Amino acid sequence: MPLVASHRFDSPFVDWVRPPSWLLALPLLGLVVLPAAVPSAEAQELNCRVQVDVSQISGAESEFAFLSDLEQKIREYLNTRSWTDDEFLRHERIDCSMQVVVLEALSLSEFRARLVVTARRPIYGTSQSSVVARINDPEWQFDFSRGSSLTYDLNRYNSLTSVLDFYAYLLLGYDYDTFSALGGTPYFEQARTVADQAEGSGDPGWSSVGTQQNRVQLLSNLLDQRHEPLRRVYYTYHRKGLDRFVRETDAARTQMLDLLGTLQSLNQRLSRSFALNVFFQTKYQELTALFSGSDRASQAHRVLVQVDPSHSSEYDKLVQ
Repeated sequence: MPLVASHRFDSPFVDWVRPPSWLLALPLLGLVVLPAAVPSAEAQELNCRVQVDVSQISGAESEFAFLSDLEQKIREYLNTRSWTDDEFLRHERIDCSMQVVVLEALSLSEFRARLVVTARRPIYGTSQSSVVARINDPEWQFDFSRGSSLTYDLNRYNSLTSVLDFYAYLLLGYDYDTFSALGGTPYFEQARTVADQAEGSGDPGWSSVGTQQNRVQLLSNLLDQRHEPLRRVYYTYHRKGLDRFVRETDAARTQMLDLLGTLQSLNQRLSRSFALNVFFQTKYQELTALFSGSDRASQAHRVLVQVDPSHSSEYDKLVQ
């Protein structure tokens, strides 16, 4: 029984098996246990959990009570739309989440918020999933008033829906990249269409000027030819590393160690790469778990603390 849609996968998954002990510990690292896959009716691509936190603004229970509708409207907008031309079964949908923390009410209908977006994909041979991307967006300004509806229009900028569109396509791009080499390109290109519409808005997060790490810079990295090796890392890491780990543990670790060499080279060539930062911010705990207790732990540690010093304390567990 396939676990994921064959249209984004280079060869079909087969039966699940019991995961090794290191994978059983991964839910503690932010991974989730998936239920057994059961065929069902065709559905949309995203299975996105949405949380809207308004506790930081005054008047949330009275003046801004209408914000209680926002969570459900975002959830329906993301999960009931077909974002690709591919057909997904219900159990093949991409697990993701959006956490919206409303920080300030700039007016009765304009808000400043922080957004955390996460996407996961299943690990072959196990009943677990791996976090593919975790992106923290601290600069979201949007308009939402009582009775507002969310309407999809890729050719027209909207401070609320354009950000949702952007991240929907971005997460699709990340997901498809893990199942086939550079498979996410069409969806990153769709995200660029959204960004092109948004850039002239003047809203935070959309400027391509300067070195600030924002949505446009992340997307520019992902579509930059110099970052192509990083995108290929996502494919090799998941398909030839994680997905082989249960049955070919030594070979998978060898593959992972080779990838660390690629990341080391990329780190030297791409200074202050936002996309590379996102990779390590997402994967540092998983990388530690993958090499923990192995004869390659010391070698992995030497590379990891060099290319990702901000997480050295986590990597130090490999040599303790």
